[in-house]
Amino acid sequence: MKKVAINGYGTIGKRVADAVSAQNDLKIIGVSKTKPDFEARMAVEKGYELYISIPEREKLFQEAGIEISGTVDEMLHDADIVVDCTPEGIGAQNLLKYKEIGIKAIFQGGEKHDNVGLSFNSFANYDDSWGKDHVRVVSCNTTGLCRTLKPIHDLCGIKKVRAVMVRRGGDPSQVNKGPINAVVPNPPTVPSHHGPDLKTVMYDVNINTVALLVPTTLMHQHNLMVELENQVEVDDIVETLDKTSRVMLVKAKEGLGSTAEIMEYAKELGRSRNDLFEIPVWQESLNIVDGELYYMQAVHQESDVVPENVDAIRAMLEIEDNAEKSIQKTNKAMGIL
Repeated sequence: MKKVAINGYGTIGKRVADAVSAQNDLKIIGVSKTKPDFEARMAVEKGYELYISIPEREKLFQEAGIEISGTVDEMLHDADIVVDCTPEGIGAQNLLKYKEIGIKAIFQGGEKHDNVGLSFNSFANYDDSWGKDHVRVVSCNTTGLCRTLKPIHDLCGIKKVRAVMVRRGGDPSQVNKGPINAVVPNPPTVPSHHGPDLKTVMYDVNINTVALLVPTTLMHQHNLMVELENQVEVDDIVETLDKTSRVMLVKAKEGLGSTAEIMEYAKELGRSRNDLFEIPVWQESLNIVDGELYYMQAVHQESDVVPENVDAIRAMLEIEDNAEKSIQKTNKAMGIL
C-alpha cells in the first residue's frame, strides 16, 4: 500500500484523510495541524498520527493533552506522496520544501495553476498526471463544471459556455467570512476566474463566467447556458447525465428544489459530515432552445473535490493507469452513488 501524508487537517484535509483511509490500496501515515484545536483532537481520536507544522508550538499541544508524533518534516520523509490542504497561498510556499525533499505533492484549487504547472480532474485529464510530481486538483466550482460539461461535450460537442456562478459567502464554520445581508459581485469585473480555471483541464472549451457571493453557507449554485455543436434532444442530455459518475439528477417536485433540501438529502444518505460528493443537477432546469442547452446545478464546496484527490494520488503514483477504473474504486470505497 502506498503511504499518503495530509498536510493540513481542516475542511478539505480531514475529508481527504477519511477518503484515503477507505481505499484498499492507500494508507494514511499522518496528518498535520498548526494548533491544538478540536480537529487536532479528533484526528488523534480517529487513530491518525498527528504531526505539527510549527515545531515551536509543541508545548501548546502538550498542555492541551494532544499527543503528537513529530513535525511535518518527519511525516514527509515517511510518505510516498503528500496532499497539501493548507490555506490558500501556503501550498505555493510548501512546494519549495516538497521539491527539496523530493516528494510528490497534490495541491488544492486555491493555489494558482501557474505555480504548480499542472491541474487535474478525474474525468477531463487523468492521463496527463500519470507519474507527475506536482499536481493541482481544480477548485470545487471548476470540478462541478467539469463533471457535467465533459459528458455533454463528449455527447454532442460544445461551441460555447456561459455560466453564472452563485457562490456561498463562506463555509458553515467560517464565522468571519461572507456577506451578511448583501449580494456581492465576485469579482465585479467580467469574466471571473472560473472560466480560465476550467481551461486548465478542459483545454479546448470556450467559456466565460461571472460570479457573485450570496449570504449562504450550504452550497454553490451554477446557471449554465451551453451552445451545442450538434443537435440532440433534452432526453439525450438526461440519459447522459443520469449515467455519469459523480453526477445526480434531482427533481424539485420531489422536495429537492433548493440547496437546503439537497443538503437535507445528504443527511438522509447517512454521509459523514453530510457530505455530497456528487453534483446535483435539477432535471426540470434542463432545456434546449435554438441549439442552446440551459441547466442549473449545485456544488457542495466542502466535499466535491475529495474523490478527485484520491484519483490524483493513483495517477501520480502510477497505481491505476485507467481513469474509469480509479473512479470506480474511489466511488465504491466512499459510497458514492
